[in-house]
Amino acid sequence: MAPAADEAEDRSEIGPQRLLRVNRELAIPLAEITLRASRSSGPGGQHANVTASRVEASFDVLASPSLSESQRACVLARAGPRLTAVAQDERSQARNRELALRRLAERLARALAVPRKRRPTRPTAASRERRLAAKRRGTERKRERRPPEDS
Repeated sequence: MAPAADEAEDRSEIGPQRLLRVNRELAIPLAEITLRASRSSGPGGQHANVTASRVEASFDVLASPSLSESQRACVLARAGPRLTAVAQDERSQARNRELALRRLAERLARALAVPRKRRPTRPTAASRERRLAAKRRGTERKRERRPPEDS
């Protein structure tokens, strides 16, 4: 049976070389990511009281040799010196670990993404006309509020 698309995607993110794939250019070794497990909050019955299924993944940007200087500066400016991601959605620690690593990769990818430069545009003739018409209506409304002039 062929694996589902989600499963194939999971394997590409956390590959056999023990790397977390962030984007096409960057993959971080899992050794650079600190994983902590703790008891999850919320409902779950007796199971929740005995399993440490909540997983917190953290990545130290300053100490990472995987990032280039330009990447490091970009991440520091946008996300700070430490990136963290928490997952406690599932009952299984293994599944929460995958979710936390995926969320960490998404945050890192967002911090590394170069925002598109805004291309200035001119207001259209119709929008200019609507703006001026609204100003005329406002002026007229305020003129009607004035007390009558004695002439």
